[in-house]
Amino acid sequence: MHGPSDRHAYVKPPRAARRPKVTSWHGVELIDDYAWLKADNWQDVMRDPGVLDTEIRSYLEAENAYCDAQLAETRQLQEELYTEMRARLKEDDSSVPSPDGPYAYYTGYVSGGQYPVVYRRARDGGGEVVLLDGNLEAEGKPYWDLGSFQHSPDHSLLAYASDDKGSELYTIRLRDAATGQDLADCIPDTRGGVVWANDSKTLFYVRLDDHHRPLQVYRHVVGTPVEDDQLVYAENDIGLYVAISGTQSAKYVLIDAHDHSTSEVRLIDADAPFTAPVLVEPRKVGHEYSVEHHGGKLIITTNSENSEDFRIVEAPVASPGMGNWREIIPHRPGCLILDTVLYRDHMVRLERENGLPRIVIRRLSDGAEHTIEFPEEAYSLGIQPGYEFDTTTLRFVYSSMTTPTETYDYDMETRERTLRKRQQVPSGHNPADYVTRRLYAPARDGETVPVSILYHKDTSLDGSAPVLLYGYGAYGISIPASFSTTRLSLVDRGFIYAIAHIRGGKDKGYRWYTDGKLTHKVHTFTDFIDAGEYLAAQGLTQRGRIVANGGSAGGMLMGVVANMAPDLFLGIIADVPFVDVLNTMLDKDLPLTPPEWPEWGNPIESRDEFAIIHGYSPYENVDAKPYPHIFAYGGLTDPRVTYWEPAKWIARLRERNTSDNLVLLKINMDAGHGGASGRYEQLREMAADYAFALKIAGLAATPARQKEKAA
Repeated sequence: MHGPSDRHAYVKPPRAARRPKVTSWHGVELIDDYAWLKADNWQDVMRDPGVLDTEIRSYLEAENAYCDAQLAETRQLQEELYTEMRARLKEDDSSVPSPDGPYAYYTGYVSGGQYPVVYRRARDGGGEVVLLDGNLEAEGKPYWDLGSFQHSPDHSLLAYASDDKGSELYTIRLRDAATGQDLADCIPDTRGGVVWANDSKTLFYVRLDDHHRPLQVYRHVVGTPVEDDQLVYAENDIGLYVAISGTQSAKYVLIDAHDHSTSEVRLIDADAPFTAPVLVEPRKVGHEYSVEHHGGKLIITTNSENSEDFRIVEAPVASPGMGNWREIIPHRPGCLILDTVLYRDHMVRLERENGLPRIVIRRLSDGAEHTIEFPEEAYSLGIQPGYEFDTTTLRFVYSSMTTPTETYDYDMETRERTLRKRQQVPSGHNPADYVTRRLYAPARDGETVPVSILYHKDTSLDGSAPVLLYGYGAYGISIPASFSTTRLSLVDRGFIYAIAHIRGGKDKGYRWYTDGKLTHKVHTFTDFIDAGEYLAAQGLTQRGRIVANGGSAGGMLMGVVANMAPDLFLGIIADVPFVDVLNTMLDKDLPLTPPEWPEWGNPIESRDEFAIIHGYSPYENVDAKPYPHIFAYGGLTDPRVTYWEPAKWIARLRERNTSDNLVLLKINMDAGHGGASGRYEQLREMAADYAFALKIAGLAATPARQKEKAA
């Protein structure tokens, strides 16, 4: 690896102009030297990136050029990594067909294709029919994303949503399944999801407002002008999101108004789509519930009555309020109910205890239960409910950090398990070449933090190996210990890959989430640092040999730990990082700010919450000290973490960092929060991340281990 003087000799890093913007909140003066990087017309930029201010565009392009120059010596390595990663993908892969009446539906890819293809075939042995080819839809577009798709109950139409900017403004279109032609119906500026009524002529969707917020549910009748669509529900609280879904029974359309800790559900009879929505239970701050349907009853998963890990109750459809709730499954502290699905004869719940998931199946006729679980130390398990209600077949998906994804059909009566698909790794993968373990790192307050690790069996555990330590820690999202073909390229070159299951997620129950948010948010950061310290103390690596990685809210984590413990880390890879937390939470006009206040706090209204966020917000706390190597990534049309957050952060880091380590910013000028849309272009972005990690770890020239191909 070239030394700092060599790196900086041939390219001068960009320096953003300092134009102080001074504001005062709760008696505290904030000075933002780089506020100008936020375009005044940012909402227009979401729709048309070409209208971005010329000076801002020039600065971002200068950062991109500098980043490319600094990583130029890794171009061959990036190409090797990309080639390896692509070779592990089955080019013509497809999902297991999901049955629905006379047809089965599935998605797949064609060899060389970047985008998914939607197929169906007749269950009586008919041939395969292409309903939608993403590769054709994406032709000539720098970005294209298939948000969602849903066939009508009579199978005559396919509703699909797509976004061609990365700004998550999805346009819904309707396609005739027989002819392959789109109808005239075209619904712009939606969240993307569609729920059909049972007449196959009426559908429901959520429209985004001028602030990019999903607050209104509309009803559309096929063949009528979009201007005539009827407003079904309007949420007046801008602090909530609105989403739509359907019960597994297909009897009800569900309208869910929620934030990260409160929910409220309304029902529309799918057989009577023009009736008014019926409220299940009025919202109460801190009460979360979700609804399923069976016969004349609603099945409700709820955290009411101090059931922080949730319990399951039933209520009559005719009078669904809490006063009529009768408990079916009681609350068990530490056993978190993640999902509940109802079939004609069975209720299925996915739950997690001691950090590991399991599936519990309950026969409705007699209440008998049995469990599906696995013996590995760390693994991922998920339910795929499918389209059908009258079935005894449950589909679930299993993987671990060493075991490729396996899709099973499970007979809930006979308990027979049928493997429908095992993920193929065309270039070869032998699980025995790798080791996965679950460790428990002691946190500074006495808690223990689960850490899932993966390494090649030949990796020396003498402390010399670098570690890539991944973390997220927000919104109650748990990071599964699942299989990934991409990370094999790191571990094959000597890295240990680790996931810190820190507070802010629900890995150890709902309490694990609440103990990492609002006034307890600091636990998220200290858990991650303590996990890294533990890996070093156990001799798996050394302090200063850890590359931290996280994205979005996990990118905020990256910014905080870079400030709190810079000497622990060799480098930081921050993908679409939420690093301008305080300014974003002070701007009520940004799309996600009001709904995020229950997660982070409202610094506008609360002096105390202002002080907490001000105390850790990465941008405000960049100081004059030596920082590790930093590589930040953003997307120009990202509505979730706007491009100016990483841009401002990097500008301030470059101003104040006292080390000679790399400080790099890459802004994808054609994409949003998810990065590049094509599956191969996504691999190129991952290859750049990994090349950066290998470069700073001194392993850029280390060849991948030759693995024995799986039999």
